[in-house]
Amino acid sequence: MASTAFPSTESLVTEGNANISAPSVTPAFSPLYQQIKGLILNSLRVGEWKPGETIPSEIDLAAHFKVSQGTVRKAIDELAADNLVVRRQGKGTFVSTHAERQVQYRFLKLMPDSGDLSQEGPAQRQIVDCRRLRAPSDVARALALRPGDAVLQVKRVLSFADKPTILEDIWLPGAPFKGLTADRLRGYEGPMYALFETEFGVRMVRAEEKIRAISADHLHCQLLRVEPVTPLLSVERIAFTYHDLPMELRRGLYVTNTHYYRNELS
Repeated sequence: MASTAFPSTESLVTEGNANISAPSVTPAFSPLYQQIKGLILNSLRVGEWKPGETIPSEIDLAAHFKVSQGTVRKAIDELAADNLVVRRQGKGTFVSTHAERQVQYRFLKLMPDSGDLSQEGPAQRQIVDCRRLRAPSDVARALALRPGDAVLQVKRVLSFADKPTILEDIWLPGAPFKGLTADRLRGYEGPMYALFETEFGVRMVRAEEKIRAISADHLHCQLLRVEPVTPLLSVERIAFTYHDLPMELRRGLYVTNTHYYRNELS
């Protein structure tokens, strides 16, 4: 059932002779559809519509904002292009969620040589460590925190077909993820980002990565079961929630003798 909640409004803009409102963070000179996009985006950020829920129809949103349906459609088109919402023929527009099978591996670009990640089945996850500590300076910079702020560090190994393939060192800001424990991570069967959505109200909407090649050290060899100095692909990712707020620093080491890193450029 479609939600009946509508975005809150603040500063005024116009389309024709009709006054509507736009978020104060949006410059007054921005195109009208961008202002509508900003209002919808803010509603997603504050949780008026949860991941997986429908948002009001284009007609209802147009009536609420007193703008044309075409203006609303253009705003939603951009949100869909950013993977923030998904259109479903005959059903409406839904808030995107990492719980959906087709987007579970949206940020995982490592593919088996067969080219079909689904053939390997879901990854087997081993939580190596999970602890709360004070943020080191490099982690604080990446997560827009102050050095010494509380963070959660998670180390885990992902295996495919029972073969250790990815070693991850994950850093999360402490406050938004209060209550997240190793036992909760071990007991959750879905994707980690889906857990963040459903239990902590944090949705990762985009990410930036840096990639380089390194040689495996002693600890890497133990956890990934590879020989010393085996080449590994090092992928450092910062994941952001709405309004470009960093919410995760993830440093992954990938074994690539049976996998390759695949990205699409446009």
